Amino acid sequence: MNTTTSTGGLRAAIVGGGIGGLSAANALRRRGIEVTVFEQARALGEVGAGVFIYPNSLRQLERMGFGDALAAVGARVGPGSEYRRMDGTVVGPILTTDSSGWNGMYGMHRADLLNVLASALPASAIRTDHRCIGFEQDDTVARLRFANGETAKADVVIAADGIQSVLQRHVVAVRPPEYSGVRAYRGLIASEKLPEWRKEAHQVWMGDGKHFMVFPVRGGSLLNYVGFVPTKTETVESWSAAGDRDELAASFQGWDPSVTGLLEKVETCFWWGLYDRSPLASWTSGRLALLGDAAHAMLPHLGQGANQAVEDGVALAVLLEKCGATAIPAALKRYEQLRRVRTDVVQAEARQNGLRYDSRYASLERRDGEIRNAAAFRRWLYDYDVEEAAAAALGNEVISNRP
Repeated sequence: MNTTTSTGGLRAAIVGGGIGGLSAANALRRRGIEVTVFEQARALGEVGAGVFIYPNSLRQLERMGFGDALAAVGARVGPGSEYRRMDGTVVGPILTTDSSGWNGMYGMHRADLLNVLASALPASAIRTDHRCIGFEQDDTVARLRFANGETAKADVVIAADGIQSVLQRHVVAVRPPEYSGVRAYRGLIASEKLPEWRKEAHQVWMGDGKHFMVFPVRGGSLLNYVGFVPTKTETVESWSAAGDRDELAASFQGWDPSVTGLLEKVETCFWWGLYDRSPLASWTSGRLALLGDAAHAMLPHLGQGANQAVEDGVALAVLLEKCGATAIPAALKRYEQLRRVRTDVVQAEARQNGLRYDSRYASLERRDGEIRNAAAFRRWLYDYDVEEAAAAALGNEVISNRP
């Protein structure tokens, strides 16, 4: 893996050691920018949950040198992936390739993905137990303060600290995230308990105000399931809140036997509330830029949250690579102009796709038609090359080995 370090170049501080922060750190270091990641937790890691890596981000991660590592811990998702009605009737296939036919789609355990990203960074580049509590800047430098009493200086600060970002208020007036009215139950189950399941398949069942999905992670040894259920009361946004297994099973009573059969084998689960934000007025202020959920929190109904964060990091790396310290504010504005054209669309479509999955349509035939025609939008998502787009924004041409 490329671990090029900077010698006298830009210094970047990344607040947040999740998927967005760590992928941005690797993208920046690949282009010779010195990076330090500040994470508030005492140790890196996320509670077990599944995440999709799609072609639009996988091609970037492979260019960083992560191809073999991701293949070793991911589960390739491909043939047999389908959308279904709640009774099991097949609506249509799920697209798992880009327009070239490249199957760059993995189901990943979040902890596995984080471990891969962190392993390419030197230990000195990751500072845990650093909860950011203050930010200030002037014409020459940005400064961070942490709850442990330490401070840090950098040429550029990247806020990758999630939907509840503490740095967002230094860019825009902060408003609470918007609750979707949906609670998601999730968990993992050993594939050996369900030998009849297709190991490479992503399955989505769509029903009366709710939906259920399953996909493989960790080389196919585990199945990640998620049940999306409406609720009248807000549910905390947490990866580790214990869910009610019986309530989950009851929510999908009478559905396709494949769903109810899986739920019979579930012993424990977790839940979290689904939140997003309407597009922000701005993502940057001087030497500070928002990234990932801090910039464009979106619902999970396209599986693009992590993927768009990876794109953000690559775009920043391209735009900052040959940027002098005094030109950083202009480079960050260019980053925002490039990225939000795409993320505004993805945020809106994630909301709409949730309505499709939850059958919030007067006509299910119309809904099913939109689901079958979704491949064109998915190709737009998957074919995009953010590295080339960022280079084009600079008027340069990137020569790279495309997958």
